[in-house]
Amino acid sequence: MNKSSMKFNTIGVITKPQVEPARKTLHALFSFLKNKNCHVILDQQIPDNIISSALNNNIADKFESASRKTIGEKCDLVIVVGGDGTILNAVRSLSHVHVPLVGINVGRLGFLADISPDKLEESLEEILDGSYREEQRFLLEVKVLRDNKVIFEADAFNDAVVHIRDIARMIEFETRINDEFVNHQRADGIVVATPTGSTAYALSAGGPLLHATLDAITLVPISPHTLSSRPLVVHANSQIDILICDTKEGIAQVTCDGHASTDVHVGDHIKINRKEDRITLLHPKQHNHYEILREKLGWSEHT
Repeated sequence: MNKSSMKFNTIGVITKPQVEPARKTLHALFSFLKNKNCHVILDQQIPDNIISSALNNNIADKFESASRKTIGEKCDLVIVVGGDGTILNAVRSLSHVHVPLVGINVGRLGFLADISPDKLEESLEEILDGSYREEQRFLLEVKVLRDNKVIFEADAFNDAVVHIRDIARMIEFETRINDEFVNHQRADGIVVATPTGSTAYALSAGGPLLHATLDAITLVPISPHTLSSRPLVVHANSQIDILICDTKEGIAQVTCDGHASTDVHVGDHIKINRKEDRITLLHPKQHNHYEILREKLGWSEHT
């Protein structure tokens, strides 16, 4: 547990574009922040009708609306209301400004957004008082090179996935790590995941669960042709190079966090490495990583 003297005076609020499921939680959050006399900056992507409703109830009369860029520059803390996808979106837009994030879960799983709406006031009270758990997490930088020219760049907090776009065909690819040849394989694709992403697509593909704070990257083949192909865990400092060798007449893609994607051709190199900027996630002081795994993955508990 961290006991910090840092003051969270200016707080940003980000939520999902389809904000209706979060309406009740947002009203409770607005009321709480006003009572705490916080300076609040709302993401300008929050629909006007939500803000207007709060204004009509005299809740958000001192709140302002601004871009993600302004939120990153001015805020001491950003509260994200939504599911893990909303946090992924927020992380990608704020990772360069080093503002800490805390998530309130109104989604389904909630590996990242771990504050439940019914504990909103209790959990945020502790965090604003400086009592919380802090985690440093990293992102991946992904580049696609064609004829030695960068044609695509994106960041990924969960994973970068190389896969066939439209049809059920395998692709052939070669993997090198730190310029050393690892293997040549045929598979439906490969997932390159951070520890944060080890509970996402990589887990569904048979990859290992990594503790969120490890300095490691996992490479998980998707339905490999050879049964001896297995997930590989490497140090997070590793430089990963995936060369597309054959797409079997299909169209291959690289996709980052299920969001940004581009088609890749035979001969393209997909370069992946850890991003220098890290993201800070704040959790309630009672946060327990293994308890979350038990709850979300349905593991049995000893009684």
